[in-house]
Amino acid sequence: MNIKVIAFDADDTLWVNEPYFRQTEEQFCTLLSSYASQHELERELLKIEIANLSLYGYGIKGFVLSMIEAAMKITQNTLSIEVVGEIIELGRQMLNQPIELLDGVEEVLETLKSKYRLVVATKGDLLDQERKLKKSGLNPYFHHIEIMSEKDDANFLKLIKHLDIKPDELLMVGNSLKSDVMPVLNIGGHAVHVPYHITWAHEQIEHSIDNERFKSAVTIKDILAYL
Repeated sequence: MNIKVIAFDADDTLWVNEPYFRQTEEQFCTLLSSYASQHELERELLKIEIANLSLYGYGIKGFVLSMIEAAMKITQNTLSIEVVGEIIELGRQMLNQPIELLDGVEEVLETLKSKYRLVVATKGDLLDQERKLKKSGLNPYFHHIEIMSEKDDANFLKLIKHLDIKPDELLMVGNSLKSDVMPVLNIGGHAVHVPYHITWAHEQIEHSIDNERFKSAVTIKDILAYL
């Protein structure tokens, strides 16, 4: 591989993220447990989240709005202002969560920083992702930060153009096959999948990947063996 740039996803690749969403979803279900079962509440919330992605994008703020919308629908617009306030507070707590780096992240970045240009390629709310990156203390390792509204072929092509590299000079490292791996392989880049133990349903794919530019790892430290 003639890799010049290594791009890292942020949430659940560099630091913990999805467990906070799951925890908040459970609290949401508890708030509305008198109206529907946990399964029904989770299903309705997921449906509304996905429908709202084109409006709100990814991140905590859109998640909070989707929780309020789901609660209104489930309660047939009888939701009390007190419960709305509790849902908003759940979102505030998520935004104030400490950043917990995943095992091996700093070791890998320290090893690679002198050999490659390192970048963050993530999606989500701009302000929230900038806040998390600052709190993580990882900023000094990265040459460039790219926060996308969606991780697709077009946005990765824009990224390599900005970085002035060829597609096969990019290696993307992330926990999502759908967002971190498939688009990069589609444009001719390399990708390493580092799975996280929890994956949002919207990020899952049903098919396997057979591509010579694709590798799968157990932990982020395993990528060192591929370079």
